[in-house]
Amino acid sequence: MLSAYLVRMIENHAEDLTREVLDDLAHNPRTPAWHALSRDEIHRRVYDLYHNLGHWLADNSEESVERSYDRLGRERFHEGVPLQEVVFATTLVKEHLRNFVRHAGVVYSALELHREVELNLMVGHFFDTALFYTVKGYEDARTEAAAKTLAMPGRTGR
Repeated sequence: MLSAYLVRMIENHAEDLTREVLDDLAHNPRTPAWHALSRDEIHRRVYDLYHNLGHWLADNSEESVERSYDRLGRERFHEGVPLQEVVFATTLVKEHLRNFVRHAGVVYSALELHREVELNLMVGHFFDTALFYTVKGYEDARTEAAAKTLAMPGRTGR
């Protein structure tokens, strides 16, 4: 059973979590390409994830994760964000969430501890799936861009 209390707490603190992630992305030496991206667009995406976490986890639909994160990967490719930075940024979003749960979750019983562990497993699975489709979308966009370049008049496959 998923801890509705923990999910509600995450969703209620979505703005604070989002602000922390944005600050981390803006100052982290591993994410220099993110400094040039629209802070509003990044805010919208991260906030949406945190604020609607319960829906993402309860939906259990890989198709919705595939659609959203394939599109994200394609967008990041076209924005020129290196793939390693996309992966690292996704990891940061997950780590901020896990740190929040670890520090904000109040564990008074074995059942509550079990729910926290269960939430972490579900969050891990969600992020693993999201990361897979983000990388897939990114790589598909890279392949499509390369094919277009080769198809241009005067270009050869050498």
